[in-house]
Amino acid sequence: MSVVSGRDTLRGFAAGSIVMVALGFSAPAGLTRVIAESRPVPSARLVSAPRLQLPGQIDSSNPLVWSLIDGVRTLSVITSWGGVPRRSSGSDLEHLASGAPVSFITHPGHGVWMESIVTDDGGAWYGFYHHERPADDCARPDRQLPRIGAARSFDDGQTWEDLGIVLDAPAGSAQCASTNRFVLGGVGDVSAMLDADRQNLYLFFSQYSGGADRQGVAVARLAWADRNAPQGKAMIFNDGAWLPIGVSSDDMATTWSYPPGTPLVQATRPFHDGVAAADVFWGASIHWNTYLEQYVMLLNRAKDENFSTEGIYVSFAPSLDDPRAWSAPQKLMSGGEWYPQVVGLEGDSGTDRLAGRRARFFLTGLSTRLIEFEK
Repeated sequence: MSVVSGRDTLRGFAAGSIVMVALGFSAPAGLTRVIAESRPVPSARLVSAPRLQLPGQIDSSNPLVWSLIDGVRTLSVITSWGGVPRRSSGSDLEHLASGAPVSFITHPGHGVWMESIVTDDGGAWYGFYHHERPADDCARPDRQLPRIGAARSFDDGQTWEDLGIVLDAPAGSAQCASTNRFVLGGVGDVSAMLDADRQNLYLFFSQYSGGADRQGVAVARLAWADRNAPQGKAMIFNDGAWLPIGVSSDDMATTWSYPPGTPLVQATRPFHDGVAAADVFWGASIHWNTYLEQYVMLLNRAKDENFSTEGIYVSFAPSLDDPRAWSAPQKLMSGGEWYPQVVGLEGDSGTDRLAGRRARFFLTGLSTRLIEFEK
C-alpha cells in the first residue's frame, strides 16, 4: 500500500490484460503478431530459496544499480513507501544496509514512487517515477489520478532533479463516477528498458482510464538523446504506429496532449464499470535475460477492484521495438503479493534489469524463491 497524506492507500493499479488463449480469452484482431514457431517460447519456474528482504517499507517495484561509490563497487536499491523514495546500499544483494530518503532539488509534489532507473555512460542516473495526485478534477481527492515522470541524479541516487511529467492519460479520460476504491484513471507503474543499441528507451506502463479498449499495459518510446529534456518527446504505441504527444503553447504555459496507447491485449473485465470483479494484468517489470537472449516481463493479474492477486505471470520477447512480439503470459504461481521482479545474481552486474538463467524472485521486496528459466 502507498501512504498518501497520512492515509494507507492501495496502489495495485490495473495494466492491460495480456491474456492466454488457454484461459479462454483471445486478443483483438490485428493486435497480436504471429511469431514463427522456429523460435520456441522459453519457460520459467519458481523454486524455494532462503528468505531475503530488501531494506525498508516497500510499495512499488525496486530499481537496483551498481556504481562506484567512494571508489568501491556498490549495489544500491531505491525503495518507495508513502510517496517517499529511499536509497539503501551495500556490497551485494544480501548485504544492503537501510539508508535515508532521497532528496529532490525540484520536487514534483504529492507522492513519488521511483520504479525504474537507467544509467548513461557518464554515470548519471535517470529515474522514472509513478506520481500520485488527488483526483481533484473529479472533486474526489480521496482517489488518485496517477501519471509518470522522469528525474536525474548525478550522485548515485541521493539527490534528484525533476525532469517533468513524460506520460499522462488523455485529457478528459478520468472516470469520475467510478466505483473503484483507489484510482479514477491516469497512467502509472512504469518499467523502463534501454534497447541494445542505446538509441531508444522503452517505457512499459499501466493505463487506467477509459473502457476495456483503453485499459492495459501500453508502451511508449523515448529517444535516448532526449533523456535530459523528455517532456513531450515520448511516442506512444497505438494500433501499430508510434504516435507523438501533441503540444500547444501560449505566453502562460505549455500544454501536452497525450494519445492513448493500444493495450498489448485489452482488458476483458475492466475497472470503472461498476462491477467489483476484474481481470487485468498490471505492474510490468522488464529485464534482459542473458541466458535466454530475450527480454522477460513479469506481471500481476488482478481479479477484483481490490487488486487481489489471481496469480503472477511471465512473458517473453526477442526485442523491444515491436510491442506485438510478446508471448502469451505463462502462469508462474497462484496468488502472491504485488510487484513481481527479478534480481540477477551475476557478480557485480545483476540487477532488476539484467539477469541470467537463475535469479532471485521478489514480490513487494521479499524473496523466498528463485526463478529458473529454460530455453
